[in-house]
Amino acid sequence: MIQRRTAVALLASPLLLTGCGGGAEATERRTPTRPAAPAPAPGTSTEPAARGIPGLGRERLAAIPERCGQAVVVTGRGKDSPLCTVVLHERTTTGWQAGAAWPAHNALHGWSAHHMNGDLRSPLGVYTLSDAGGLLADPGSRLPYHHSGGFHSPGTGFEGEPLEGSFDYVIAIDYNRRPGTSPLDWTRPLGPERGGGVWLHVDHGGPTHGCVSVAKAHMRDLLRTLDPGRHPVVVMGYADWLAR
Repeated sequence: MIQRRTAVALLASPLLLTGCGGGAEATERRTPTRPAAPAPAPGTSTEPAARGIPGLGRERLAAIPERCGQAVVVTGRGKDSPLCTVVLHERTTTGWQAGAAWPAHNALHGWSAHHMNGDLRSPLGVYTLSDAGGLLADPGSRLPYHHSGGFHSPGTGFEGEPLEGSFDYVIAIDYNRRPGTSPLDWTRPLGPERGGGVWLHVDHGGPTHGCVSVAKAHMRDLLRTLDPGRHPVVVMGYADWLAR
């Protein structure tokens, strides 16, 4: 079972988005899920899925479901650092195969094992990836894609950088949310004080409120590659924690 022990900052008003910025809600349009193959993709191994990912220790590996065939590993530079690296790993008959390493940002104050609303830390943990969306039209996402003007992100970031375009593409991280809904959905099973709205989204050149951000081209790559039939997850935290 996926552990959901941590949280990310949730903006106070239900009319604003979480993540690196905010924007008014808008009527969303959901693109139906593309049919997933009923069986694992060719080359998928039936061996335990928690083997062969560099940098992950026994505890982190044990938290990855055996059926998982894709794992986005987010490795932070330190507990209090906003800098990290993102690598997509895909399971093959010979084990996990790593893709390119992408520079990325996480929350301003680093990471938290028990984040509460407002501490500007990203949640440690292993979480499923079920839904996507964005301000821009669907680029070919295999996850259900929710196209909405509600993904507008005005304002500036912590270093004065513009936030516009940050939510052009997003992938919801299933922390304190209801899978199978738009990333804009405000259902918080653990309560609003535990935060929510934790996303992978487009990098704006500075720290986030709690999300993980990569370049727009890499977000398109993830959207076109992550396959719900392969049960993708994100494994996220600073390097020392991941190694446990």
